[in-house]
Amino acid sequence: MNQRDRNANEPTAGQQKMNRPDRDITQQIRRSIEKDKLLSTDGHNVKVIPQNGMVARKGPVRSENEKRAVEAKAAEGAGADKGYERNRSPTAT
Repeated sequence: MNQRDRNANEPTAGQQKMNRPDRDITQQIRRSIEKDKLLSTDGHNVKVIPQNGMVARKGPVRSENEKRAVEAKAAEGAGADKGYERNRSPTAT
């Protein structure tokens, strides 16, 4: 278990709700991320954790541009009324 997942206040993929809307959000965001051939392996492997329509992203990415690209996909997948909740992961330097 990594350091962040030990913190009870940090969402983990295992805490993702199994309700239909959150599963649909996850599926849409994951597909969008996987289709983006410009993302690095780290970008493709970030954790996307929807909880009640809000989306958290965890995991390292290669650059600020990549972080913004993944966050944009998360916000798009969550919909305009909910959007991207928080960013819990560092950008690799």
